[in-house]
Amino acid sequence: MRPFGFYNQVDIPIFRKIKSGRKMSNQIWIMTSAFDQLTLDETITKAGEAGVQGLDVCVFRKDGTRDDFVATHMDYGNFGPEQAKSILDKFNAAKLRLSIGAFDNLIGGDPEQKVKNQNHLLQLIRMAHLLGGDENGVMVGTFVGYNHDLGIQENGFEKNLEEYQRIFKPIVDYAEGLGVTVLYENCPMEGWRSSGYSSTFNNLTGVLAARKIMYELIPSKAHGEIYDPSHDVWQHTDPVEVIRNTDMSRLKRIHVKSTRNIPDPFWGNMYPMQRIKPEWAEKAGIPFSTNEWDRHHYEATLPGFGLGDHMDWRAFVKVLKEKGFSGPFEIENEAKLSKQTGNMAAIMQGCKAAVQNLAPLLYPLREAGYVYPVDEIMPLKDLGRKDIPVMTMEALR
Repeated sequence: MRPFGFYNQVDIPIFRKIKSGRKMSNQIWIMTSAFDQLTLDETITKAGEAGVQGLDVCVFRKDGTRDDFVATHMDYGNFGPEQAKSILDKFNAAKLRLSIGAFDNLIGGDPEQKVKNQNHLLQLIRMAHLLGGDENGVMVGTFVGYNHDLGIQENGFEKNLEEYQRIFKPIVDYAEGLGVTVLYENCPMEGWRSSGYSSTFNNLTGVLAARKIMYELIPSKAHGEIYDPSHDVWQHTDPVEVIRNTDMSRLKRIHVKSTRNIPDPFWGNMYPMQRIKPEWAEKAGIPFSTNEWDRHHYEATLPGFGLGDHMDWRAFVKVLKEKGFSGPFEIENEAKLSKQTGNMAAIMQGCKAAVQNLAPLLYPLREAGYVYPVDEIMPLKDLGRKDIPVMTMEALR
């Protein structure tokens, strides 16, 4: 029998089934930020233990400013066709699919860091191209970020959309030319700015309205979105309604993360908790913001792991299926009872619980229970892409 990676489109049943129009099952992946303390090889082993079909590989800047839920599982500074082939062989041997991503502020913040983040995204687009890009389903995840210098002005939201268009139009054009799709995640990054500020909206794509306008400003099909329902749940927005109003041609990934909302009679649930003098809070007997992320009265969870999930996953998956969503569900483990413990056993328990919770919603019932159909596992193709130079924003313009 030939190794998994050597099959081609005429050899394996999956391609015949795709051509005949049979609907495939959604895969479950893991975002590798959960395994920041492990190597890529070790993370691949953990993926096998969890029973998933792919990894969204985090490739953050090693000199970046973020220190929360980040990982760098590929050497972006030394990546060419040889490294791409090695990665494809590695993932095919493990029968896993992949995408890559890094999530930073690309339109605001420190000017020097902003340009570094933009150039890093261009590096990831090049890497995705060498890995097969859209032909292999290798897409690039990112944030857009927010420019508060513009945001504090009148019509600041509109000005941020214009700044997005100015910066991302050449980036999306570059990706399109290489056959790569860029995906935006919808986290508002509510802790991404000092809690001394009243606003917690720090990522333009945090609301569906912005995403809809973005596709009008840049009509290219080379960009889309990763949707994380947990970010809307703590904003008291129904993810089912969001999906009903989403352009499904843009939706490529779902992040699997839940939220346990914690009612607060002191600050309410429309505005964030504010930073105040501790002595004031102590005398008044009220809670106050003790860190940038301690703002919105919620706790990150995973479906099926621990209690208090304020998300109806069955209704959510149902509307996705009705709308024809065929992409993977990616477990983004930031759960307080799992990833935040720092305990690898608890991290794996959370991932496995999420897989088991989703399995009956995504997979057909077979003799072995609700399991992903192994005959649908598609190998990544080695397209023999030639090397291309690293691009920068300065050269792009």
